[in-house]
Amino acid sequence: MNGPQDLGGQMGFGPVAPEKNEPIFHAEWEKRALGVTLAAGGMGAWNIDESRHARESLRPADYYSSSYYEIWIKALEVLLQRHGFVTTNDLAGGVAVDAAATPKRMLKAENVPAALAKGGPCDRAVEAAPRFKAGDRVRTKNFNPEGHTRLPRYARGKIGIVEVQRGGFVFPDSNAHGAGEAPQHIYTVVFDGREIWGEGADPTLSVSIDAWESYLEPA
Repeated sequence: MNGPQDLGGQMGFGPVAPEKNEPIFHAEWEKRALGVTLAAGGMGAWNIDESRHARESLRPADYYSSSYYEIWIKALEVLLQRHGFVTTNDLAGGVAVDAAATPKRMLKAENVPAALAKGGPCDRAVEAAPRFKAGDRVRTKNFNPEGHTRLPRYARGKIGIVEVQRGGFVFPDSNAHGAGEAPQHIYTVVFDGREIWGEGADPTLSVSIDAWESYLEPA
C-alpha cells in the first residue's frame, strides 16, 4: 500500500539530521517496547510481513507524530487485537479483563539468546529458473496496491539494469495477508538518478533496490 512510511523523494519534511553517537535507545521504555514486540511475535500468530504492514497501515497523522518505537507499539496493539490476544477493554484498563486467545508458543527468557541468534531467515528455494540475469534492462511495474508491497512508490514505472540475482525469498505481498510465502527470485536493480528523480537530478547519482521478480518486466 502507499503508506505514510513511503517517503522516498517527497519534499516538505525538513532536513535529515543524523545524531552523532546516537544511542541504541533514547529512553528506558524503548527497550521494553522492543522486548514486548519480539516476545509477542514469538507467539507465532503473525509473520514479519504482517507486522510491517500493521505499521504502514497507521494513519499518516498518527505515524508522522510518533517516534520509532511508538510506531512499533501502536502496530503491536493492532496485531494483538486482530489475533484475539487483547481487547479494547484490556487496553483501556491497562490490565487483562476479557478472555484471550491461547498463543501457539511462548518465548521464555532462557530461550531468548538462541531465538535472536537464529533470527527469521526468509530465503527459500524457487523451482522456476530466474527470468532475468545481470545486465538485463527491466522496467518496474506501476501499481498502487491496497495491500502490502516492498516496491517503493519512487521506483515504480522506472527503467533500470539488473545488477545481480540474489536467490529466492518469501514474497511479502502475499505473506503479509496469510496467502502463503509464494517465494520468488529477487534482483538488485540499479537506476540512474535522472530516471528516478527526473530533470535536475544529480547525474552522478544512482539508486539500487532489491525487487521481487513479479515487480519487473523486460524493458
